[in-house]
This record gives sequence, C-alpha cells and structure tokens, in this order.
Amino acid sequence: MMDTPPSSRLTEDGAGVVLVDQTLLPGTLSCITLYTPEAMREAICSLRVRGAPAIGLFAANCLAALAKGSGLAGKALVGFMERQAAYLTSARPTAYNLFLQADRMVKKARACAGLPADDAAESLKREALRLWDEDVSLCRAIAENGLTLIKNGASVLTYCNAGPLATSRYGTALGPLMLGRERGMAFSAFCCETRPLLQGARLTAWELQNAGVNVTVVCDNMAASLMAAGKIDACLVGCDRVADNGDAANKIGTLGVAVLARHFGVPFYVFCPSTTIDPACESGRDIVIEQRDGGEIGTLYFQKRMTPEGVGYYNPAFDVTPAELITAIITEKGVFRPVEGSFSHDTLL
Repeated sequence: MMDTPPSSRLTEDGAGVVLVDQTLLPGTLSCITLYTPEAMREAICSLRVRGAPAIGLFAANCLAALAKGSGLAGKALVGFMERQAAYLTSARPTAYNLFLQADRMVKKARACAGLPADDAAESLKREALRLWDEDVSLCRAIAENGLTLIKNGASVLTYCNAGPLATSRYGTALGPLMLGRERGMAFSAFCCETRPLLQGARLTAWELQNAGVNVTVVCDNMAASLMAAGKIDACLVGCDRVADNGDAANKIGTLGVAVLARHFGVPFYVFCPSTTIDPACESGRDIVIEQRDGGEIGTLYFQKRMTPEGVGYYNPAFDVTPAELITAIITEKGVFRPVEGSFSHDTLL
C-alpha cells in the first residue's frame, strides 16, 4: 500500500507551505510551494487543497508561514494575522474547519503579543504543527469508531472524497477502510464519481486503490440501482459543517444519496471530527452554501465543452442532508445520532 502524502506542510524554514496539488490527481502527484497570501487563497478557491479538515490545517500552516515572513511582533502581528485570516477564510464560506483553525491561529497570535518577532513566529509554527497532530489523533479515533459499524467484507458506497487528502491521515469517511486495511480486513467500495469536479473518481478511487481496497467507480446516477440490487451495505460520507440540530452540509449530491439510502433501507453514516460541528449554527437553513463558477459544469474538468454556448448554470458546491436522514454521525468521541431537534454527544446508538 502507498501512503498518501500530507495534504500540506510547512517548509523547513517555516516561511512557506508545501501543498499537494489535488487538481492534478490521479495522473500526477505533484507538490507546489506557496509563499504569498494571494497564492494561498487561490489554492483554496481552485480546490488545489480541499476537504474541510485539510483546508483548516492548510490555513493554519499558511498563517504560521505568513507570520514568519512578516517579521512583525506585538499589536502589528495581531492585526496582520487578523487581516490574513479574514482574507483566507473568504475563499470558501461553507467549511467550518477553515474558520475554526484560522481563529485558533489568531488567538495564538494574541497570546504571543508580548514576544519578539522570531519567538512569536516559532510559537505560531508550533501551534500549526499541534493542530496537525490533533487532527491525526481525531482521524484515528473516528476510524476506530467507524470500524464498530463497518464490518470485514463490507461493500460500501462513497461520495466525494473524505480520505487522507481531505484531512491529515486516514481521513474521516474513508478512515475505517484505511485503518481496516492496515489490520488485514477486506472491503469493496463503489465510488460515485461526484460531478462536476470528479473528486470521487479522481481522488477517492486513487486513495482506496493505493490502500488495497477493491474499487469500482460509478456515475452518480447509478447509486439507486446499486442499492436496489442489494449491493451496498452502508453509505459513507464526510461533511463540511454540522449544524446544532444534526443537519450536515456535504458535497452537492450527498442529499440525493441520503434520500436513496432511506428508501432502500441502507445505513447512511456521516463522519467528521467534532471540530466540524458548529454549535452557533441552529440548523441547515443557516449554513451558507458556496456557489461556484458554472464553467465547472459546462466543461469536463475544464478540458472539453459539454454544454451549448450561452446556457445558464446552477452550481452550488454543497447541499444539506437533514438530520432525520442520517443514521449516525461518527466523531472521535463516538457514534451518535441527532434526536428531537438537537445534536447531543449523549445520544449513543
């Protein structure tokens, strides 16, 4: 099995961020090094880095690198960090981890306001590394909890990508499969391609194949026929934000899979770290859904025109699955479900 490289990491001197360019996968595994806030924000907007936890960790790395390069200290550093955090988080409005991790770095900068510039930069670097290690632990625990539901030999349906590329290691929705493979377990996975940007076909299939999972890529509109034929034991998805009532926002099309799963009696599991749960967001109605360029629909991965010139496009990046369609939400803290309009870590299945 081939290990997936870290989605992002700081350079040796801490002044830049090395990033796996996910837009080039699966054909090319290539890294780029970023030093400017403009290049960092572009990487988020263009999905060179994607996946809610990975975006948050990337932002933390970026803010640590920008602090290092600024040479600032005290109030000047705090103001600089606040501006850069606001700039980076404006790239994508839906993923909660992006805002959470950027805010953690700003709070760390405030705590370092009394330090010389070099010491403050070093402290921010250590904080970014700590957040990365924290996510690795979270993903491992999510995988362990998921393996209580996903048994050896299971056949699962995946949607979008929630593997190591979207996190730090193991992934969220793919975590049980990755950890299970390390233990010699066998799984089959039907990966929905995930239009319009094919994250399932390009990224999930690549990660699972490298892990030794039996992978079959299917078009998104084939999910119903698979469930009707009894070929799916469970649906596994990640998410970008969970509201207080358990509604979950994930890649556009996830809601359709959840509706199908409920109709055919297939368990529908949402995997995420507890850092993806936004207690200030009352329900899915309050989640801001990112609208993306229609060119993503009009061309096949920006390479070949697929639609007539002049037509309109509707291209939301996410949809919201209501809590009542979710069998369970799996976090590092356990296996839970929304009940009576609220999400509670006391509601063990």
